[in-house]
Amino acid sequence: MLERRTDLALEAAQAVQGTATLEGVWSEETVEDGVTVTAVEIRTPEAAEKVGKPMGRYVTLDLGTVRRREDEGFQRACGTLAAELAKLLPQGTGTVLAVGLGNRAITPDAVGPLTHDHLLVTRHLVDQLPQVFGSFRPLAALSAGVLGTTGVESVDLVKAVAAELRPDCVIAVDALASQSMKRLCTTVQLTNTGISPGAGVGNCRKALNRETLGVPVIAVGVPTVVDVNTLVRDALEEAGQGELEPEALAPGGAFVTTRDIDERVAECGKLIGYAVNLAVQRGLTLEDMEGMVE
Repeated sequence: MLERRTDLALEAAQAVQGTATLEGVWSEETVEDGVTVTAVEIRTPEAAEKVGKPMGRYVTLDLGTVRRREDEGFQRACGTLAAELAKLLPQGTGTVLAVGLGNRAITPDAVGPLTHDHLLVTRHLVDQLPQVFGSFRPLAALSAGVLGTTGVESVDLVKAVAAELRPDCVIAVDALASQSMKRLCTTVQLTNTGISPGAGVGNCRKALNRETLGVPVIAVGVPTVVDVNTLVRDALEEAGQGELEPEALAPGGAFVTTRDIDERVAECGKLIGYAVNLAVQRGLTLEDMEGMVE
């Protein structure tokens, strides 16, 4: 049987439970300012094993308002994302370390680095000019790169920086894999379980989570690719042709994305960057972001 590869807990839970209720999994769908928000909590080790995701909270936002170019769609999506992210952030005024994971040179993998470009970095300003920036929460940012270009595992680099800065938490931003082409760059997932870079494309690296970094890790991810195996399986099911033997496909499979992925990834990077800024700096507005970051 072909595997349906996905990084989205919502998709994984739906695939396991179908129309039934899976014991140990709680979910709720709401609409906030026109944005559909689906929260999934995996509450037991048994449910985590069945779903294939760690225990924790997963929040999925539908960015359709942005893709459809609705009036103030970007603003509403950004505000809702910031509000949901703020719920996961530790309270207080301690430093937040935001990390952009991925490879800037490979467009579908560039969500993290492009998010980094839109972050309002304040840690040095709070330290050096407290009379002006004392009301800001310290935010530090890092583009971790990938092992193939740095020779350093992302988790090792982030761990070293976190040991020096001692942040209250880490926000890790990365590209994900989905089961559906319709979700590419139209969905964003937040979770308090951390992240394993490259897991969605079968190149799993060391995890960034509380166990490896010693602080809470909030992962923010956007699906940018779909596994070809998944597309083939879905097409066969829709045609009533049954299963295709895995041996019929190339080892390791392949991944596809949208033809306008460069535009979509750039938009997602800006959206997530602004949302992180608003979640960390509660007193700022989206208009402030336009003037302070661009």
